[in-house]
This record gives sequence, C-alpha cells and structure tokens, in this order.
Amino acid sequence: MNNRPFQRCTRCVMDTTDSKITFDENGVCDHCRNFDKNIAPYWKPNENRMEELQKLAEKIRKAGKNSEYDCILGLSGGADSSYLAYIAKEVMHLRPLAFVVDTGWNLNVAVENIEKIVKGLDLDMYTEVVNWKEMADLQLAFFKSGISSQDFPQDHAIFAALYNYAVKHKIKYVLTGSNSATEFIRPPVEWIYMNDLRMAKDIHKKFGQRELKTFPTCGMLKYKVYYRYFKGMRREYPLDYVIYNKPEAEELLHEKYGWTKYENKHYENVFTRFFEGYYLPHKFGFDTRKNVASNEILAGTLTRDEALKMLEQPPYDPDQMQQDKEYVAKKLGISVEEFDSIIESPCKTPADYKNSMWMIKLGAAISKMLGMENRNLRI
Repeated sequence: MNNRPFQRCTRCVMDTTDSKITFDENGVCDHCRNFDKNIAPYWKPNENRMEELQKLAEKIRKAGKNSEYDCILGLSGGADSSYLAYIAKEVMHLRPLAFVVDTGWNLNVAVENIEKIVKGLDLDMYTEVVNWKEMADLQLAFFKSGISSQDFPQDHAIFAALYNYAVKHKIKYVLTGSNSATEFIRPPVEWIYMNDLRMAKDIHKKFGQRELKTFPTCGMLKYKVYYRYFKGMRREYPLDYVIYNKPEAEELLHEKYGWTKYENKHYENVFTRFFEGYYLPHKFGFDTRKNVASNEILAGTLTRDEALKMLEQPPYDPDQMQQDKEYVAKKLGISVEEFDSIIESPCKTPADYKNSMWMIKLGAAISKMLGMENRNLRI
C-alpha cells in the first residue's frame, strides 16, 4: 500500500491516499493544475451554449423522427440523471425513453425520485430487472477477490443494459448525465478501477458459484468500437451545454417535481452507500467524498473550509453503517461474521487477476491525444 508521508492539496482536498498525486512548490496538486491547464480555459460554467444544444437537439430529433423515441437516457433518481431528463424534455424538446435498471439495491428515495421525474415530465419508462441470484453471486465473488472496485457489478450492469437496449431497439442517441461541472476529478483508478470485463470474468471464474446466463455485459471494444462505428450508437452529454450549478439544479428539481436530495452523491443505493461509506475507507483508506468535494471546490460551489469540515465527519452514521452491513450480508446470503472475515482479508488489486489494463491505458492515451479526454487520468 501507499507509504508516502501524508499531504493534502492546498487548493482542493485531494491527498496522498491517491498514491500517484503530485504537488508543486505551493502544495497544489496535479488534479488542480490539470484543471487550470486543460479544462478551465474551455469550460464556461456561466455560459449557456444554447445554440449548440439546440443544434444537437435538432440532430437527435432528425435521426429519430420515424421512431417512437428519438433518444434514451439512464435514470437513477440522482441529481445528474434527473436534471438531464429535465433538460432533454423541457429544454431540448426531445422524446426520450427513461431507462431504469433495478439491481436490487435502490433505496425508496431513489425509486420515489424516479417516479416523480417520470410523472412530472410525462416520460415513458422501461425498467430492466437484473437477475438477483446472478447479481448477488457476482458481487460476492468481487468481495472475495479483495479488490477496491466493489461497485463494478452494479455499474457494469447499468450501462451495459442501457447500451444493449439502445442498440437492440435502434435508438441511436444515448444521453448521459456525465458532465464537466461535477467530474473534473474522477476517482483515481486505484480507488475505483475502470470497466474491465476480462477482470470481472476472471474474478467470477475464481470465486463465483452460479453461471451468469442473463447478466448484462458490454465490454469496452463492444461499446466504444462495435456499437459506435458499426451500429451508429452515439453518446451525448447535454449537461455540458448548460449552466449546471448542482445546488440550483437540485432546488429546481425539488420545486418542480418534489425531488429529494441524497445525503451524498451516490447514496441512492444501499450497496453503494455501504461500499463508498464503509468498505473503501475502512479497507483501503479511500474516501470518494474527497474527489466529489474537490470537484465542487474547482466549480466554485463549495469552499475548501466547508469540504474539510465535512471530511471531519464519518462518511455516514455508524449505526446506519452497521444496519447496512447486516442488510448487505443477508442479501448476499452470508453471515455478518463471514462478511467481516471477507472484508478483513488481504487487500488485492486488479493486477492480481487477468485484466485489460494495457487496453485501458492505450484508450486513455488516444483519448487524451485526440482531445476527447481532458481530465487527469493516471493509469
């Protein structure tokens, strides 16, 4: 593990729990320096690029004029996807299909938010339910693997199901809530490893018990090459065209649709709350609140002092954590004692399993070279 002396950026709150972080003579980290050099000159947070957005909307409408839906968007009930749905329907005047993936872990607040957005915007919705026994088997296999990226099974199922559905039903445009305003600094790869289906298959082969007959999968080559260049699927990012002040967006969603804010960025989901709030910081010392808060600091929606004060508090209530641990263990079909034993086992990394790291490195290098990726990706 990382043996460097602890140091925290003097501008944001990223620190040496990101083992590859570097600091200049003023103690400013390379995430912030990358933001200043490669993102800030082109990012206009107070400028609506409405003409560009409407051109995109017209292109999407034209491509889908003979279809029931001209685009599809994943809806989780979180702020980004909910505001995306609002922009797509009310600003771009599109006919989106709201696509929801039920992985078996959503909290009631997420389900209620989804219902409020769908009803308030008069959207059609399709829900894909992942086979629970297969999901649980893969998630338990990941826990037994000892790596940090325990949210892979959920994340992969969600985007794979979305892309597969879009291509199968010939919906050309997939709208995503990913955006520059909240994602200048992505979690370091050592915290949350990228989509690597080869690694997932190896982990499941070693630790899984059940054949994954229906579990949705979509490897990098499939969605980045085959779906993009042979099937014509396009991913678009509408939130990059509008002023996206997250607190203001959340207020709008609440006032218009009764949408409810979550405690933290991905806490619409019991598993993710437990994973980010307990497993990562307890087992590896990784706290995703740091990169989320650092994004807000760079965006000007949170001060560093506010972020530091927030980080002094535990990721979530200890009593709630214990309840969640018991709940997760029960759903995965093991005792709390066995779960604790698995969690306390030696830490592993993707390098301990078959993986596609070389392909990810190559893809990241090409994306940077072509200007498709301006964030600081250190792999």
